[in-house]
Amino acid sequence: MKRSVLIFVTFISGLFSQNNVATTSAAFLEIGPGARSLGMGSAYVSVANDASSLYWNPAGIVNVLKPEVQSFYTPWLVETQYYYNTAVVPMGQYGNLGFSFTAITMDEMMVRTVQDPEPSEYGQKFDAGNISMGIAYAKKLTDRFSFGFQTKFIQESIWQMSAQGFAVDIGTLFITKRDLRIGMSVSNFGGKLGMEGNNTLVDIDVDENIYGNNDRIDGNLGTAKWPLPLLFRFGLSREFTFASNMKCLFAVDAIHPNNNPEYLNLGLEYSAMDMVFLRIGKSHTFYELSFLEKGENIGIGPEHGLSFGAGVKYQIPRGPVINIDYVFTDFGIFNNIEGYSISFTF
Repeated sequence: MKRSVLIFVTFISGLFSQNNVATTSAAFLEIGPGARSLGMGSAYVSVANDASSLYWNPAGIVNVLKPEVQSFYTPWLVETQYYYNTAVVPMGQYGNLGFSFTAITMDEMMVRTVQDPEPSEYGQKFDAGNISMGIAYAKKLTDRFSFGFQTKFIQESIWQMSAQGFAVDIGTLFITKRDLRIGMSVSNFGGKLGMEGNNTLVDIDVDENIYGNNDRIDGNLGTAKWPLPLLFRFGLSREFTFASNMKCLFAVDAIHPNNNPEYLNLGLEYSAMDMVFLRIGKSHTFYELSFLEKGENIGIGPEHGLSFGAGVKYQIPRGPVINIDYVFTDFGIFNNIEGYSISFTF
């Protein structure tokens, strides 16, 4: 087991040998779903035990023992809307199957050009949006070790332009004899995306010095292709029981992206009677932590700060179990973000 983990980590280190700061496509894939996981500061790769695990660690869906559907919504930055819907179907000894759908939408805007910077209300309009659709599979290879993966289709679009591609998420989950959970995942491993569409079509005059030649030759502008936001997560978590009806879950994740500095997520969840839940979390980059140890604050870190969350769980008599969760995240100079999740376990 130790040798397998070492080989896995070495392989992942090779994938992240380059650092492409702010040069990746499909940035919406970095937005985490699930009010519970976000309330814990996104420290979730080793917790991963509900339908949102498809995003954080596909191996975690083996912990879903009954069919579950979950929906998450948040009004995101710059007047966009973020939706994440997922479902997990247990198949017994054959493993678990999962499905996910992610969407970013925005309201229509007026088309503004140099010639027409202030169009009338009847002018042409455009919109933009992103989607991702995935299917996942996970299985317990031993009573303590699980493996899972997700393949997904990705599309970005704006007006008459779009980019499509495919990616794979891979995850593992190991539980020690002392109930310490160890999780690892690689997200968005795939090819590059580049915009294509009608807006790259142009008319070309091969030689403007020749009178009467064809000055309307069809041409197509080339667009650059950019890699996906590759993420490697490694996390530890453990649950402590203080009484028969009170528990605390501690989690920590280390994240290595290919487009930003490494950072650390810390999360805590308190549960009472397995019905009421309170959560708190925080993110720090490793650079920021090194300066904080010296009593300095250089302001370097993920865009979001403290996260707070709460949730309730209710068993409908002779019906499904309902989980309703809420999260509030401080985004500093941006507007604070609120998110809502609801899940049904049948």
